[in-house]
Amino acid sequence: MAKNYSQEGEVLTLAAPYAVSSGGGALVGATFGVAQSDVANGDDGIFDVEGVWTLTKATGTSTGGSQGARAYWNNTNKNVTAVSTSNTLIGVFTATCADGDATCVVRLNGSF
Repeated sequence: MAKNYSQEGEVLTLAAPYAVSSGGGALVGATFGVAQSDVANGDDGIFDVEGVWTLTKATGTSTGGSQGARAYWNNTNKNVTAVSTSNTLIGVFTATCADGDATCVVRLNGSF
């Protein structure tokens, strides 16, 4: 193995930009991850940046998406949406979710 290898990239230690509960999402710069445990604001925590996750979804008009559609993180409301405007691409919906659904299943694209 190359001497400059640091670690696998599916899980990263990141400083939480706000308090995050276990299983909750956080946007750290351009990196989105799901917290493995509760992390206090500013503390380092372990975040998964890959995988398929059930996450809190925005509700309302045009927030749902079809299977394979792009999924975005609304960092103001701390939830997933199909709305791209002012939000960050985090992956794709692995199952269709309706506008009124409180959760959705997303495959994370990993750290960008």
